[in-house]
Amino acid sequence: MARMTTAERRGYQQICGDNGAMMVIACDQRGGMRTLLAADPAEQARIGNDVLGLTKADIAKYLARHASCVLVDPVCAVPQLVDDGTLDRGTALLIGLDASGWDTSPEGYRISKLVEGIGARQVRAFGGNGGKIMVYLRSDTPAANDRNIATLKKVIDDFAREDLLLVVEFLTYRLENESPEAYQAKIPELIQGGTQICLDVGSKVLKLPYPGSAESCAAVTKLAGDVPWAVLSAGVDHETFLGQVETAMANGASGVIAGRSLWKDCISLDRDVTRQRLETIAVPRLREIQAIIARHWAPAKAA
Repeated sequence: MARMTTAERRGYQQICGDNGAMMVIACDQRGGMRTLLAADPAEQARIGNDVLGLTKADIAKYLARHASCVLVDPVCAVPQLVDDGTLDRGTALLIGLDASGWDTSPEGYRISKLVEGIGARQVRAFGGNGGKIMVYLRSDTPAANDRNIATLKKVIDDFAREDLLLVVEFLTYRLENESPEAYQAKIPELIQGGTQICLDVGSKVLKLPYPGSAESCAAVTKLAGDVPWAVLSAGVDHETFLGQVETAMANGASGVIAGRSLWKDCISLDRDVTRQRLETIAVPRLREIQAIIARHWAPAKAA
């Protein structure tokens, strides 16, 4: 089991709240954010990175300052958030390395992509407390994972050389000719199997999809051992996510990395509307998540 170095642990402490649990606001999406800002594909295509950057700045300023950390991308959001003084000095910064979308192999497997030219050294130069990588995994289909595992290993090695914190995220997906029902039934197995793959290559902090049940959350916690894991929101509605957070925290999760469930119906091309909704809708939602974390987080785990 890989253990954090002193420098990595310091970075981890910084992305956690005062209670030692992760409460990270994720807004590193690009394509997904465009679909929320405009329904028409032609209008989505006209939304530039500058507009996305301003939206992310509002999320950082009006929502993330109430959390421990914000996760953003290096395409639209940094170094502006730092250089413009938007990011609160008490809010830690994670920078995502993954590019928007994915490539597809001839067999129909998803191939993860990275933002060109961004590695550990660039993350540090942007003022990041750490980086985040996302890869697609199907633990029941080894041939689907070879290229993505190679990418993951390369990034883990890069961050280890720089002694910089790296949060590892994986997502599962439905294969061609696999029914939605069959895929749904496999989710606990796929989350546990993907967790094991990430641990085997040296991941030290994990960002995971909801494992599917209390039993599966407990199994993930047992697999992870001393490696902390946070549950992600995957864009589900807020009430659903609250239930998932409750179950995950009750069964060993070390916090939450949440994005769309908090702000997906708050953002608008009208920034005044975005700011008002973030303050009146998203912040109260965040407070509800923080209350769940506080109920379940054992002080000993934060030591």
